[in-house]
This record gives sequence, structure tokens and C-alpha cells, in this order.
Amino acid sequence: MDMRWDEPLTRVTATLNYLAPMSAKPPVVYTFEPPPGVPWRTAELEPRTVAVRDARPAAARLSLDAQGFAFLHAPTAAGDLYDDAVVRSVYLPETERLVRAVTGAARVVAFDYNRRSAPRAAAGEGGVKEPVKRVHNDFTAASGRERARAELEARGEDPAALLCGRFAIVNLWRPIRGPVEESPLAVCDAGTIEPGDLVATSLVYRDRVGEVYSVTFSPRHRWFFFPRMERDEVLLIKCCDSAEDGTARFTAHTAFDDPGSPPDATPRESIEVRTLVLFDSPGRP
Repeated sequence: MDMRWDEPLTRVTATLNYLAPMSAKPPVVYTFEPPPGVPWRTAELEPRTVAVRDARPAAARLSLDAQGFAFLHAPTAAGDLYDDAVVRSVYLPETERLVRAVTGAARVVAFDYNRRSAPRAAAGEGGVKEPVKRVHNDFTAASGRERARAELEARGEDPAALLCGRFAIVNLWRPIRGPVEESPLAVCDAGTIEPGDLVATSLVYRDRVGEVYSVTFSPRHRWFFFPRMERDEVLLIKCCDSAEDGTARFTAHTAFDDPGSPPDATPRESIEVRTLVLFDSPGRP
């Protein structure tokens, strides 16, 4: 990638939590209180100070296939994004149409969504989680294919036929309320991530074990964010791509503490939708 384009961008200095160097044993992280004597995580985090660039002035030159992320002005017709009925009936179909338009895919399936709000999560509100302040990518090459297979199979479709061509998993991230003043999302240019920076990590849920990529630090990484995002703005993040032709495949990201946040900043509230993107496989329109 030509690194010259990002040099004029304003930047903030922030601390991001990477995976600390460790032995060859794969890390394990529990999402609920583990059994007695078992640690919540088997790997330590390593805080690193990095420059995070304001990518707003460069938004037009960013793309999912080059950098692994894209920023768009995209108003939503959905009302209350805390209402599951609204999300399922309005927001998910809307998201599918938007991702299909951006990617040119033959078909897009929105299969999961998460809301994030630290105060609501702390209060025990169902379906709401805290922002993740740990550098990660939501899927590995193996777990991305497995999740795609499972989602298609659950819909009564043939994964072998539908996944024979190129597919990807793309997240669409939107503020529920804007502007985002606290815990914004930082994304790493996928072209600056080497395969050796990605460490497959088991996520233990009560009913299953998932797998994500944790990320170890490299001075090559280039980080970006979009300050004060509003509700009518979205960030698309590619979390997995079956293509192995130099296209961006995995895009590390993390919430972070912005040193420019005001002391009385409103806690961030956001929603992210995971979509399965089928580029050239047969499927319903």
C-alpha cells in the first residue's frame, strides 16, 4: 500500500490493548465466569501507544477490498434500535441492501447483531454489551467459514453450493445516538497486518466455543478512526474474506479511549450487524 496518502491526516496518540507475546499454546477467553480455578483468559494484554489517524478527510479513498473498511453517510429508516422488532423488520433488511450496494455482491444475509453501551451493560440490560477495548478480528479463516456454513444450514440451504465461490463476512457499525464522544472505534488498515500478527483465540460461551483473531503488536500497523460519528453514518468492516488474491481479508479493530473526549462525554451507544456476503454463488436475489 502507498503510505503517503495518510501522512497529512490529523492524529491522536492513544493506548490500544494488543495480545502480549506468549507461548505457542492458543489463548482461551471465557465470556462467562469460568469453573473454579480456571482463569478468565489464558493470555495477557499488552498496552501499546500508537497514532490513530482521523480518516474523515480520506473517507472517499477507503474501501473494503483495499484497507478492509469503508465509511459512508447512510441514514436509517429504523426508529428505536433498542427494539428487536424494529431491528429485525426494518434495520436488518436495510443493512442487507446497503452492504449489497457497496460490495456488488449477489446476495447478503444479515445473521447477527450486537448493541454496545457500557452503562446499560453494567445495569444488566439484556442484549447489550460493553465496547471491546482489545485489538481483535471477529472471525478466523476457519471460524468464518464455519459460521457461514452454520447460518446457511440453519436456513435450510446448501452451504456446499453457496460457499463454493467467494464469500465474506462484513460488519456494519452505526451509532445508536450521536455524536460518539467516548470509546470510538479504531480500525487497522488490513494491508499493514501480516498473517503472523493474527493469533487464533478460543472464545468460550455457555453453549459453544467460537474463535476470533487476537492481534500482536507491529510498528507497521496503521490505525484510523472517524471522530464524532453520527447516527446517519456507518463504518463497514471486513472480518473475513475467502479470497486469497491480495484483497483485504481480516480487519483488526478495537474501541479505545480518545484523549480528545470531553470530561463529561456521553457514553457510546452503538449497534453492529454481521452480514454474510455471497459474491458469485447461486442464491435467492
